[in-house]
Amino acid sequence: MSRTTPQHRRGRPRSAALAACALVLAAAGTGTALTGSASAAPAAGCTVDYKIQNEWATGFTTEITVQNTGTALSSWDVEWTFAGNQQVTQGWNADVSQSGRNVTASSPSWGGSLAAGGSANFGFQATYSGSNAVPASFTLNGVTCTADGSDPGDPGDPGDPGDPVDPPGDRVDNPYEGAQVYVNPDWSAQAAESGGEAVADQPTAVWLDRIAAIDSGSAGENTMGLRDHLDAALEQGADVLQMVTYNLPGRDCAALASNGELGPEEIDRYKNEFIDPIAEILSDPAYADLRIVNTIEIDSLPNLVTNVGDRATATENCDEMLANGNYVEGVGYALATFGDIENVYNYIDIGHHGWIGWDDNFTATAELLHEAANTAGATVDDVAGFAANVANYGSIEEPYFSIDDTVNGTSVRQSTWVDWNRYADIQTFSQAFREEAISAGFNNDVGVIIDTSRNGWGGPDRPTGPVEGAATVDEYVDGSRIDRRIQQGNWCNQSGAGLGERPAAAPATGIDAYAWIKPPGESDGSSSEIENDEGKGFDRMCDPTYEGNPRNNNNMSGALPGAPVSGHWFQAQFEELLANAHPAL
Repeated sequence: MSRTTPQHRRGRPRSAALAACALVLAAAGTGTALTGSASAAPAAGCTVDYKIQNEWATGFTTEITVQNTGTALSSWDVEWTFAGNQQVTQGWNADVSQSGRNVTASSPSWGGSLAAGGSANFGFQATYSGSNAVPASFTLNGVTCTADGSDPGDPGDPGDPGDPVDPPGDRVDNPYEGAQVYVNPDWSAQAAESGGEAVADQPTAVWLDRIAAIDSGSAGENTMGLRDHLDAALEQGADVLQMVTYNLPGRDCAALASNGELGPEEIDRYKNEFIDPIAEILSDPAYADLRIVNTIEIDSLPNLVTNVGDRATATENCDEMLANGNYVEGVGYALATFGDIENVYNYIDIGHHGWIGWDDNFTATAELLHEAANTAGATVDDVAGFAANVANYGSIEEPYFSIDDTVNGTSVRQSTWVDWNRYADIQTFSQAFREEAISAGFNNDVGVIIDTSRNGWGGPDRPTGPVEGAATVDEYVDGSRIDRRIQQGNWCNQSGAGLGERPAAAPATGIDAYAWIKPPGESDGSSSEIENDEGKGFDRMCDPTYEGNPRNNNNMSGALPGAPVSGHWFQAQFEELLANAHPAL
């Protein structure tokens, strides 16, 4: 699928002197001619698309796409000279260096080759003062590409700051506000048959967790495919359909229960057989008035921060996915491809506070997401926001203790449960991460979806107030906390969980919605090994007898027994979610 350059949809600043610059550079015939001698270097030629994505008073970010119109290259260097005092501060998808006004972007170690006709995408952030002129020319491996100075993507005079920047159509800041959200008939019927009539009318997300699910649904041939759901949404008169795209190569490198069908190197299959066919369906004009809220690849990018290198939590699979770049490439491609569809709203998964809330994970995750959002043709304009707590159990708020509390002079942060985390609940984490992401370069109108499908923690064990007269900080926190898990790293079919807040639009500052992204009643993974044709493995964290690993500080797993493979109906869990719902049914 070819990527076109979309006009900005979410209100980025526009320079009076240079607006949404797309400078097209054509290969020049300068340089020494190559005659086909065996000793000649590979011929280079290029077109370059240089786009300023965001610009403010003292800085800007730029995306560059270079297409090789010569023979294949084993490595590449793109060079240019700034006309002003621009100074690169960071780059992504290339090794960007600067000497004076001269800049060199070299192919990264994980992606050096550039096929004939192939393209490479990279970007950078820079400071400047005064004017921010576009570089006059570029070279690819020493062969000059010259500019024609045109900007075919900008219909107006780039010198006129009053030109409109938002295209027509029903693009909104928060897709949930004032909207009727689609109720998945497959889940609704299952919930009603399983004792959940009281919640069967709640909207839940459609999961696309393998290639076959596009046509036949995530639970097999008797369930609806994507086009079926879109048609049903129109029949319901819905304004919003929620979906999850979840099939990266080497998926979920730290949890075997949610491994997928694609091997670590199968990025081309992911693009061509998964993302592109989905995009083709979503692009059907019949669905143009339906807002598609798309959660992008849960449990992926944060793994490249927390479960790699010399950390005790590292896995070989996550080290491999960090090295080959296919998580970043895949997420970027998904953002870019779906971002070209005006009525799709992309939300990137950010994990949860019990995973990313620590100082050494928080900023690094925001920066990695920004890198992915500027990879494979994506830009931050393709990101409507972030999705938190997807398929997890963290409470929205902890009403009976605060991260700032102390007990006999000891901070709550020093408790075993909090363990020096900055956040005690998912909402304060989500609001803070949103601000961190904006600081990292995302647009300032991004929002967050919080999955509340299983974080109610009601029932008889729910605290009704803070512990009074606690002697230790652990006694105070453990007696006061709503989240009743053994440890915050426990994620599989948690015993004692309940349905959480019902879906709602704009419930708090910076929060676009509470939503049931994980359909309640669908398993996180099997309690014991079960053969299946979906590529899903057995993870001991789903085994109720498992005593843990470094990712949950070697605690018991807290999982329910008797669970089927992930995504399949788990009746015992659903009954417990109903019984422990908060607010109660």
